[in-house]
Amino acid sequence: MAQVGAREIETFRRDGVVVVRNVLSPQWLERLANAVEDNIGSPGPSGKNHAEAGGAYFGDYVNWQRFPDFLRAADDGPLGAVAGALMGAETVQFFHEHVLVKEPGNGSATPWHQDMPYYCLDGEKTVSLWAPLDSVTRDVCPHFIAGSHRDKVTYVPRRFKTLQPLEGDVSRYAPFPDIDETRDAERILAFDLAPGDVLAFDFHTLHNAPANPGGTRRRAISFRFVGEDARYVERPHEVSPPFPQLGLRLAMNDPLPQDWFPVVWHR
Repeated sequence: MAQVGAREIETFRRDGVVVVRNVLSPQWLERLANAVEDNIGSPGPSGKNHAEAGGAYFGDYVNWQRFPDFLRAADDGPLGAVAGALMGAETVQFFHEHVLVKEPGNGSATPWHQDMPYYCLDGEKTVSLWAPLDSVTRDVCPHFIAGSHRDKVTYVPRRFKTLQPLEGDVSRYAPFPDIDETRDAERILAFDLAPGDVLAFDFHTLHNAPANPGGTRRRAISFRFVGEDARYVERPHEVSPPFPQLGLRLAMNDPLPQDWFPVVWHR
């Protein structure tokens, strides 16, 4: 397994995104690919095809109890340690996994957003490890705005199809920034990735995800982790994943319970 070095940690803290190469072995990739196919064949309550036309775009999350290899890749496998090193955490909790499969010919692009306002938590130690199971070129890789995480501003969460704010009192959030991809090109990062690499980014980092118009699949799993400073937050709008609707009962600023969010690594 590749070790997370000082350069990767420095880049992650500066840019809010970094690639760590050769993290997942062929054996782990095979296990995760099997888990993804099992998930597609047996979706959870949130699983669906998000595409309106063209190739399918399957998404689902919080299925690690049904498909344990999602959690095992973080616990027995290398991902928890990678997350801990990048976050500088003493303890790493598994927030959830998110399966994202764009089939060939998919035309669904995910607009610019940051993940934090959609979640029922807050904290400075956060990281998503986006693990592709297929080779990914820069044109279909998620794009990131370098440094957009540093001030920890949380922008208004929007619906992906209409770009309208989520229903509820969103006055506490900063207005969503005007992103001009031509003007901001020097700050926009994307990468060529091979299976086994992971793309790590902070929950506050602004990013998007292109469509997949080519002839190959783009299977990926985003493993989401938090450090010991994570606390539960009640949002004034629906959250994703919908943990309160799934039965999670917490008060504002409670720590995240380990039966819902397992500890996968200690320093």
